[in-house]
Amino acid sequence: MYSQIIGTGSYLPDTVVTNADLEKTLDTSDEWIRTRSGISSRRIAAKNETSAFMGAIAAQRALQQANLSAQDIELIVVATATPDRIFPSTACTIQHLLGCKDAAAFDVSAACSGFIYALSIADQYIRTQKYKHVLVVGAEVLSKVVDWADRATCVLFGDGAGAVVLGASEAPGIIDTHLEAMGEYADVLYLANACLPYEPPPHKIKMQGKDVFKLAVNCFSELVETTLEKNNIDKQAIDWLIPHQANIRIIEALAKRLDLPLERVLITLQEQGNTSAASIPLALDAAIRAGDIQRGQLLLLAAFGGGITWASALINY
Repeated sequence: MYSQIIGTGSYLPDTVVTNADLEKTLDTSDEWIRTRSGISSRRIAAKNETSAFMGAIAAQRALQQANLSAQDIELIVVATATPDRIFPSTACTIQHLLGCKDAAAFDVSAACSGFIYALSIADQYIRTQKYKHVLVVGAEVLSKVVDWADRATCVLFGDGAGAVVLGASEAPGIIDTHLEAMGEYADVLYLANACLPYEPPPHKIKMQGKDVFKLAVNCFSELVETTLEKNNIDKQAIDWLIPHQANIRIIEALAKRLDLPLERVLITLQEQGNTSAASIPLALDAAIRAGDIQRGQLLLLAAFGGGITWASALINY
C-alpha cells in the first residue's frame, strides 16, 4: 500500500508588506533584501488569522479538491513552529474547526522541515494500512515571533498555510522520505519560550545567518544525492524540485547541484518570504492549481530548518 496526494489547498493572508514598506521603519533597502534573500514582499496575518485558522481553510480547500468530507479524515498531522497554544495541539483545533470528530490529531515540531517530517509520518500510517485518509497541514504565523527591529530576521519571514490530503493507493505515490537532524546546532536558529528560564521574554526568532546558510547548502546537497542514490533515480528524471523557500541563493545552489534549470524549480519566496513549514505545501498547491504540475510527474521536496533538521520526499504525483 502507498500514499497518494489526492488533494491540496492553501491560504495566504490579504495583508502584503513590501520591502518598500520595511524601508520606512528599518535601516534597510529593497535592493539589500532582494540581493541577499530574493524576497520582495511577504504576507502578514491579521489578529484573528492564527495557524489553526489558516490551516483549517487550507485543509478545507484540500478536502474539496480530493472530493472528501471532513468525516473521511482519520488522522490530522500539523507541522508548525507557531502553534496557537503550547497545548492543546494546533491539530486538535483544526480538527474541531473542520468537524473531523473521529480523527486523531497531533503536531510535529521540526521548524522549516516540519511539513516533510509530517508527510513522512502520515505516509507510514497509510503504508501500514492503519488509515486510508490522512490530512497533513503546514501553517505558520511567523510575523508574531520576529523582532521587527532586527533587519537580519524580520525581512525574511511571512505567514500562510498549506495542506495536502493523502489517500491509500496500490500505485506508488510517496516513493521515499528521508529525515535528518543535528541537535548540536540548535543555537544557530531557534525560538525560545517561557520554559527556558535563561531566555526572558519577549521570545523572538534568533538566527546566526552565515552559519545557517553554510549548513543549509551542505546538508541540502548531501540530502538530495542520498535520496536519488537510494532510489536508483537519475537527477535528470526529476520533473520538479520543490524546495523550502528560505533564500534564493540556497535554492540556486541546490538547483545547480542537480543540474536543474530554475524553470523546473518552484520558487514562491519573492512574494511570500520564508513561511517555514507552510512554504512547500503553499508552492505545491499553487503549481498544481496552475496546471504546472501534472499527474505522473516526479517531484523532489527538500527542506532545511531549525533543529538543525533537514528532510526530503520523493513523490510520483
